[in-house]
Amino acid sequence: MKAAVMTDIGVIEMQERPMPVCGDTDVIVEITDVGVCGSDIHYFEEGKIGEFVVEDDIVLGHESAGIVREVGDSVDGLTTNTKVAIEPGYPCRRCDYCKQGDYHLCTEITFMATPPDDGAFAQYVAWPADFVYPLPEGMSLQEGALCEPLSVGIHACQVGDISVGDRVLITGAGPIGLMGMETAFAYGASEVYVSDVVQSKLDIADARGATGTIDGRTKALGDAVDRLTDSEGVDVVIEASGAPDVYTSVLEGIRPGGTIVAVGLPSAAEIPFDFTGLTTREINVQGSFRYNNTYGEAIDLISSGTVDVAGIIDREYDFDEITEAMIRAQDHEIVKTMISMDAT
Repeated sequence: MKAAVMTDIGVIEMQERPMPVCGDTDVIVEITDVGVCGSDIHYFEEGKIGEFVVEDDIVLGHESAGIVREVGDSVDGLTTNTKVAIEPGYPCRRCDYCKQGDYHLCTEITFMATPPDDGAFAQYVAWPADFVYPLPEGMSLQEGALCEPLSVGIHACQVGDISVGDRVLITGAGPIGLMGMETAFAYGASEVYVSDVVQSKLDIADARGATGTIDGRTKALGDAVDRLTDSEGVDVVIEASGAPDVYTSVLEGIRPGGTIVAVGLPSAAEIPFDFTGLTTREINVQGSFRYNNTYGEAIDLISSGTVDVAGIIDREYDFDEITEAMIRAQDHEIVKTMISMDAT
């Protein structure tokens, strides 16, 4: 089978690799669609993201969907030719985190396209069947692949405990920010504001129903939120940009007792933060890492029409154009790039 292998920073080579072996509890999925994630771009550009460093050849891509082509002997509920979304991480199932349901925190988790684990830019993938989800009639494989960024948005809203009547600020109008916005509305938020420094992304947020948008190039975040909320502030901030200067300013727009959900990974591990304001206003700060038990909900939100994931796709490339796709995806105006693997 063919696989797109990153052999060096900025270098992807098409290689022939052996077909994966289907274990008793696995399925073989012929990959049809893969989204290009910001983490893929970081690995391609820099060879690392946060504490994750590429040290050997790696296959990128983790937002994937495809068609089941082989089913392990002990698998129930999946058959060949079924269209599926693949949850890209599977845990050890034995540690305390797994047993209490927080399997995304498992220290032994295998996660696609996170060093040293290979991802989905390959024609076939063997994957545990319990992390492979059938798609309902009428839901496309592209939408199945985008269950992954939607799951990040779902988990962030769950961590932030967003509920009916909440005011929410999303910083960063990329795929995670836009998915977080639509999920927040689905959870009952009455107002969701979105900030970014790219006007075209703010226009997309406006078109997709944001209550208001903030251009971070021209407006101080706190002042803009005060104006939009009559100085009451927001209940929850979902920080999805990873920009260090945004992390230092989000306290300005949040009400006392509010919650900041940190999703975006800043380029610097340490950034200044106003701990006096954090303490005296009793602000909750909560990290949000990936997701757990979200794929069923993601599929329901998409198939019901509550969340539009396909609408964020603005570039599509064939598998053999993957290097060009990765280069062009670095454009800050691009929201979501998809790779078509041309499965039949």
